[in-house]
Amino acid sequence: MATFLLELVSPEKLLLSRQVEMATIPAVEGEMGVLAGHAPMIVALKGGIIRVRENGAETEKLFVAGGFAEVSPERVTILADEVTPLPQLSRADSERKLAEAETALGTVAATDAPEKRDAALIRVLSAKAAVDAAEAA
Repeated sequence: MATFLLELVSPEKLLLSRQVEMATIPAVEGEMGVLAGHAPMIVALKGGIIRVRENGAETEKLFVAGGFAEVSPERVTILADEVTPLPQLSRADSERKLAEAETALGTVAATDAPEKRDAALIRVLSAKAAVDAAEAA
């Protein structure tokens, strides 16, 4: 099967850079499978799981809190806000972050800028996705 270069970059470092057969990414519009030769696009990511397939098998699952992905026929570059390998995702930490995000959302006043409310809501949704992923792991 044809492969493409998958690069996963967090604010701290390059986390992954290798040839893969397929990557499934949590795009805001819905889960998206990427194969070699995919049409070029840039998509926003929501909190969810990136699944990597190599040699006909799923080799890696990583939780991403959000970010962007640039897709081209021969490469996918994911710029992630925060990445955690699924086996290292703690349910307790995820629930704590969810509680903090819900508290922050509750303090955003109706008179605050819509961007501020949207950012707080996105943080809550990402934290809920982390809790769900931690439960499933």
